[in-house]
Amino acid sequence: MIFEELLKGESKNLEYKSELPVKSEKYMKSVVAFANTSGGKLIIGIDDETRKVVGVDKDSVFQNMDRIANAISDSCEPQIIPDITFQNIDGKCVVIVEIYPGRNRPYYLKNAGKNRGVYVRVAGTSRLADETKIRELELEGSHMSWDEQICVGYPVTQHAVNKLCHDIHEHMVKAMSEEAEKIPEVTKEQLIGWKLLRQSEGELMATNGFVLLTSDYFPFAKIQCALFKGNDRDEFIDKKEYTGPLYEQIEGAYQFVLRHISRSAEIDGLIRKERYELPIGAIREMIINAQCHRNFMDNSCIQIALYDDRLEVTSPGMLYGGLTLEEAMNGRSKIRNRVVAEVFSRMELIEEWGTGIRRILKRAEEYGLREPEFLEIGDTEEVKLRHQELQKLGKKADKKPIKKADKKPIKKADKKPIKKADKKPITQERQEKILSYVKEHGAVTNKEAREMLGLAESTTKRLLKQMVQEELLKEQGEKKTRIYKLG
Repeated sequence: MIFEELLKGESKNLEYKSELPVKSEKYMKSVVAFANTSGGKLIIGIDDETRKVVGVDKDSVFQNMDRIANAISDSCEPQIIPDITFQNIDGKCVVIVEIYPGRNRPYYLKNAGKNRGVYVRVAGTSRLADETKIRELELEGSHMSWDEQICVGYPVTQHAVNKLCHDIHEHMVKAMSEEAEKIPEVTKEQLIGWKLLRQSEGELMATNGFVLLTSDYFPFAKIQCALFKGNDRDEFIDKKEYTGPLYEQIEGAYQFVLRHISRSAEIDGLIRKERYELPIGAIREMIINAQCHRNFMDNSCIQIALYDDRLEVTSPGMLYGGLTLEEAMNGRSKIRNRVVAEVFSRMELIEEWGTGIRRILKRAEEYGLREPEFLEIGDTEEVKLRHQELQKLGKKADKKPIKKADKKPIKKADKKPIKKADKKPITQERQEKILSYVKEHGAVTNKEAREMLGLAESTTKRLLKQMVQEELLKEQGEKKTRIYKLG
């Protein structure tokens, strides 16, 4: 660990002690909290207020290291194995106790028991976990997700089964329009295979995932949207709440944002192109990510807030399974809601695990926007996407007082998947990027195209095939050696 990292200040993953406490209880809560969250380091020999390196007695370094190891072994359950080292800084010795994210959660203090001895890290403090958090940690420790659990007493109706099968199939067809006739209908047996339903003694039972995707049964499984005047929450102009199946909530929230951001038109030759002030791909990805990765055991909902200068999406739940923000930014992913993620993948709402954040960053960069901010605030995650200077995009005509029509329940039109007409500008933009690349380099491969566009292999394949059919490109070679040149 380099010197600069040691002195960057206490955080979710770093805590200082000027000396090793006589009573191990004073630092054991942090050890347990690190193991239950995303890991961390306890540094002995740095003052927590001044960040000054005070060091520990060099003659007792190894004795202190043994004391720490024994205290952790005696105090924590299940077993936590620390990595204890020391480092010399400016002639002074500090002891570094590194705790890795645990797999056998929840970890707790033996003398307090599981009910009163489980701690988690929130910002720079170790906090006692409540009953809900303990249940979540227990699920993590058993390697199960909440949406796989049976929703006891919830009735499974044929109508709900048929609608979900139909809706999943419709999304699959829209995502693969040119091969729609090859896509078979979704069946009840597939829902069972995807753990949406379970069968026991001839009876169908719903999992929490099935309930989330077919109803508004869980009161906090919803998205709240609001348009605010200015750059704070003092006064709102419009607001709406979306309940029901998760994928319908996503579409409703997405359309809410599009209604309230400015849109300009550009003429390219004979073609009129519409451009929103924020990249619609990033907007959609932010909403889908929030819905897919939120903690449904938390009694709060996703909030989407539009201000004059930014879009904010806040979702309940800390990063899952010991994942750090840095790891998530680099493309690593851990799936909290496996059933929901499986269905979203089948519907092609999500493409590849771990690519969502990178796509948001890429879309913002393509738009010339400031890099989006990804934050952990308490037990929530927040993404901020800031606008360009409003003067460059014209007056925000959408910010009008709420009309009566806005207060009505969501219309069916709000719940439908995006029409092809909405997708056309995105497809055209992707085609232009590929054509520009081919003009410069002579040819393009599937791998080069998908890396350039940040898409899945299957999506890129369909796009290239479409461009060949439209005679924009011509293909040469077979399978892995295939390249695409100008048509």
